[in-house]
Amino acid sequence: MSQSESLVNLLDNQPIVKVCGAYDAMSAKLVELSGFDAVWAGSFAISAIHNVPDASILTMTEFFNAASNMAHACEIPIIADCDTGYGDATNVRHMVKKYESAGIAGICIEDKTFPKQNSLLEDGNNMLLSEKDFVAKILSANEAKQNKTFTIIARVEALISGIGMEQALKRAYAYEKAGADLILIHSKKITPEEIFEFSDSWKGSAPLVVIPTTYYSVNIDELIEHKIKMVIYANQTLRAVHLALSKLLKEMKDANNLSKLQKQMSSMDDIFKLQEMYDVKSQEKSIEEKLRKLGYIS
Repeated sequence: MSQSESLVNLLDNQPIVKVCGAYDAMSAKLVELSGFDAVWAGSFAISAIHNVPDASILTMTEFFNAASNMAHACEIPIIADCDTGYGDATNVRHMVKKYESAGIAGICIEDKTFPKQNSLLEDGNNMLLSEKDFVAKILSANEAKQNKTFTIIARVEALISGIGMEQALKRAYAYEKAGADLILIHSKKITPEEIFEFSDSWKGSAPLVVIPTTYYSVNIDELIEHKIKMVIYANQTLRAVHLALSKLLKEMKDANNLSKLQKQMSSMDDIFKLQEMYDVKSQEKSIEEKLRKLGYIS
């Protein structure tokens, strides 16, 4: 079963699909080993590990390489955060072909203008593309995909930009009509009320997706009750690593030796297992035995 088929199967058979953000192949593999349903290859986190702003600085190729590495490392679906689609409808068409051919399960594009800024940035630029121009991108994405299970998520930024619930719903219906498979409704409120107002008003057939970064106290049961089909924990892994590594480095710089810090680190054996180093050693032994049978080794 392909990653895209797996994602559709999850959406069809689970009350809610739990997705967690990653920024490289190792973090994606840890997400998989932790039991999440899918991985979010988030532009915020990928930008951060390149130490550049989440402001359309990196190229499509750089984001694609990160997502492709995750897809190669994992068996669970990878959903790629593709910001505004790296250009107009023509660029989106190229993007979909490239991501789908790499075995990635789906992409998400948002209806902001290029260059975008992170939606949670205080006083950030949250200017929206016209509805018509974003519909053109969704139409292009839908036409470009070769497999009907390749998932296209349309991210609605109307609540972030402040144009209101009516416009958020209007845009969401237009994006669904253009071929979006899921609708991601985004909010930076600290409570989920406006998300629930949207979901309770939603009469479309496309499943709804949320990213509860700011309204983190919301319960999974509440999301299910309000017809949310996918929840994405987009940036928590990056933030946890940033905090833990910053703390360790400060302590390590001042330490006379590292004995007391070992508990803050994974063991070398843990990393070897993650890298599948022991599989390499097993393969070496297998090849050596076959060479012996063929008479190359006495």
